Amino acid sequence: MANPTSKQRLTKAERKEEARRQRVELQRKMAKSRRNRRVAIGVVVVLIAGVVAFALTRPKQAQATPSDLLASVAQARQTAGCEPVEDVGPYDPKSQDRAHVVASVPLSTYPSVPPASGPHNAIPYGAGVYGTPPPIDRVIHSLEHGAAIVWYAPDASGKELDRIRTFYDGQDVGSRVIVAPYDYPDEGAAGTLPAGTRMALVAWHTLQTCANVNLAAAFGFTSSYTAPPFGQRPYEGNAPEAGARF
Repeated sequence: MANPTSKQRLTKAERKEEARRQRVELQRKMAKSRRNRRVAIGVVVVLIAGVVAFALTRPKQAQATPSDLLASVAQARQTAGCEPVEDVGPYDPKSQDRAHVVASVPLSTYPSVPPASGPHNAIPYGAGVYGTPPPIDRVIHSLEHGAAIVWYAPDASGKELDRIRTFYDGQDVGSRVIVAPYDYPDEGAAGTLPAGTRMALVAWHTLQTCANVNLAAAFGFTSSYTAPPFGQRPYEGNAPEAGARF
């Protein structure tokens, strides 16, 4: 009686053909895999090249340089509607002009808005660009050490304010400057910038107000009224402890 499974056995020729077919199929799959890898690598290379080309060719925002800003200070002050730099004098009584106090003194008692001297906290405030109003009693102490402050109205916005914030974030120009919004609503009228003023530039006993924020106008002030001043510019301020750390 014949074996029923004998029909399922492959002949030698059939086994050879099956092995050949499997080799061909394997080679086809390997070739397809190589093609897919080459395509993937090509796509990645194109994407990288596109990113590099975009980075190299996209328009770059012009960065303000100190020399360019200083060359345009006079025009900038006119454009920004800046008043002349004013000596606002000491706090009254003068004996309290440099006094260290624990409790905050009402801003309405200071001779200028924003204050440019007077009773202040024993701890000064560090230079930097701030998005919220800093403790003003500590900021006044920084003025005593030769800081300059660029105050701006809390609702100010736009490219020029962005330029100010970006510029003073650099340590070469901002290490003695505080940039912050002036907004102390609990202090009444003395807690906001005067009507028509969007930027106030302050050093010890010194104030300049401007109708609009303007980087060149701000740097024209801070470059001379910080201690030490920027570059080789003469120091025009009169801070009692000019150059002290804060």
